[in-house]
Amino acid sequence: MNSRLDGGGDLACAASDFSATLLAMAGHDLRQPLQVIVGAHDLLARIPHGGAAQAQLNRAEDATRQLADKLDQLVEALRLRDFATSDHHEPVPLGPVLEQLASEFAEPARLKGVKLHVGPAREAVFSHPVLLNGILRNLARNAIEYTPRGGRVLILCRRHGSRVRLEVRDSGIGIPGAELSEVFMAFHRADATCSDGLGLGLFIVKSAADLLGHRIQVSSVVGRGSCFAIVAEAAPTGVTLTATAA
Repeated sequence: MNSRLDGGGDLACAASDFSATLLAMAGHDLRQPLQVIVGAHDLLARIPHGGAAQAQLNRAEDATRQLADKLDQLVEALRLRDFATSDHHEPVPLGPVLEQLASEFAEPARLKGVKLHVGPAREAVFSHPVLLNGILRNLARNAIEYTPRGGRVLILCRRHGSRVRLEVRDSGIGIPGAELSEVFMAFHRADATCSDGLGLGLFIVKSAADLLGHRIQVSSVVGRGSCFAIVAEAAPTGVTLTATAA
């Protein structure tokens, strides 16, 4: 009886490992053709187009962006599984993390017509650079997506005693109070009219924060924007980042 149970557990683990392997292969193998598509689109965009041709090119650009975002979310979900059984606490300087974030989202914010400001940071926290970067990337991506043209997104770092608070603020559509408890659920979207993405961004944020032992806080006012904050334990400054966030 016990051997059957153990065998069933082994089969379940093997199936889980197989699924994770397939997801990892898909995430890796899909990036190359996606880069080819992006390159071809960029080349075509340099050629003057008009009317229906330009509209089709714009639709292709939007579809490529959606595909890239979904692939990023799948890969980040897989990273959570990889780190679930490992030690992921080390001093992480926040300056390089925020600088990379500013560089990555400067162009998407500009194209959306949203003003992005990423404040400087001298602090460090006990965290993991890959997971922490994934948390902030998802929060920044959401903030830009749900902020209308002419709005702004602020990413700030504040020290409070033995804790560091990382805030991602936006002047976007906001979230109704009744939905605040649901925003971290898988496949939930703050804006039901938005069909982009898988609805996994905030679920990944919450799962990663739980793994790292970080607190996550959210406040929002409909029509005025939202603030998502990650609270982590402060670490000594002057340390070296030991893992890449890419």
